[in-house]
Amino acid sequence: MNIENVDILIIGAGPSGSVAAGYLHQKGAKIKVVEKQKFPRVVVGESLIPRVMDHFEEAGLLDALNTYNFQKKPGARFIRGKEVCIFDFSNKFGKGWDWTWQIPRADFDKAMTDELERKGVNISFETEVIHVEFNGTDSITTIKNKEGILSQIHAKFLIDCSGYGRVLPRQLKLETPSKLSPHSAIFTHINDVRSPEGIEGTQISFDIIEREVWLWVIPFSNGKTSVGIVGPTAYIDQLSATGNIEESLKNAIRLSDYYVQRFENLPFEFAPIHLKNYSVSVSQFFGPGYALTGNSTEFLDPVFSSGVCFATESGILAAKLAWRELNGETIDWTKEYAEYMQYGIDVFSTYVSEWYTGNLQTLFYHQPENPEVKQKICAVLAGYVWNKENNFVAKHSNIIKNMAYMLNMGKETEA
Repeated sequence: MNIENVDILIIGAGPSGSVAAGYLHQKGAKIKVVEKQKFPRVVVGESLIPRVMDHFEEAGLLDALNTYNFQKKPGARFIRGKEVCIFDFSNKFGKGWDWTWQIPRADFDKAMTDELERKGVNISFETEVIHVEFNGTDSITTIKNKEGILSQIHAKFLIDCSGYGRVLPRQLKLETPSKLSPHSAIFTHINDVRSPEGIEGTQISFDIIEREVWLWVIPFSNGKTSVGIVGPTAYIDQLSATGNIEESLKNAIRLSDYYVQRFENLPFEFAPIHLKNYSVSVSQFFGPGYALTGNSTEFLDPVFSSGVCFATESGILAAKLAWRELNGETIDWTKEYAEYMQYGIDVFSTYVSEWYTGNLQTLFYHQPENPEVKQKICAVLAGYVWNKENNFVAKHSNIIKNMAYMLNMGKETEA
């Protein structure tokens, strides 16, 4: 059996694997990327947040991505009946990017891998990982290509960026249930022929149907718009009496007073994708000779578009630490990787949980607005969840519920 020797093997060519590969290639590492699927392919995660721009820039991918003219995203809008809350990333607490993109992932991910291959990165598509065997920190990974031919890769380090494939979590039995309540989503793309001119036609929006149920609308620069429904799994399951996913999404669109006229009866670009009980977690983020990144570790919820951000944050950090380790440094993976990533995940988990309790929605829609509070929440929504100078980061575990409680008590007093 043919054996290939590399410094670092990367499993998965999505955003996490691409930024890891881009960074390591610039450092001169001998790397190989294996990807089970053929690109382009449709996946969830089409709304980015500004923090990811730092990662694309550091991985040497930003200039190439800029040439594709993806839809710029300067903020986000949250609609609840007649109430509207808009966050402007240029008006946030602290430093950081003021914009990012709304992207069809099929096009975006292929743009990244095309650039990596142009630079000489070795990527094998339609290649499945069959088995991984560790010998200390070295690993032998058995792979199978699309012709069914087996081969092996000897690596000094392995970065698992396999996303929902979750290669190592499944093989090493690291999967654990998410602490978040079970939610599901259904989405597709629609040729947005009724799109209004101006910002109304390009603004990403979240239309709240009920406290825990919301519709996403993500316009792209190619004239298509991603439309999806999110809610408790039991709610999503009852959208169609027959369990028909296309019917479920059509019924969901009809629930939106704001968007029903824009999207009702328009054909879907592809059969809607159903993500059931999407939140996942793992018992550990790393081990001897490997690190888990992105959805291979934890996926929270699409409500604040954090998925790609955690994927790229963990992907580029794992690449940096692995390369330093291979060059003789002693790395404290617990402190420099697991605890760091867990802190950001904990912050976003709080915001997701408090969104669904309604406490965060209380802060979003309270009038008059508190500009300082809004700026600090905006920084979190932009992905800067490690900036502890922001008390909405440092005190995330109680500040939202406490402030919501005070606002609600004030309303009762006024009444």
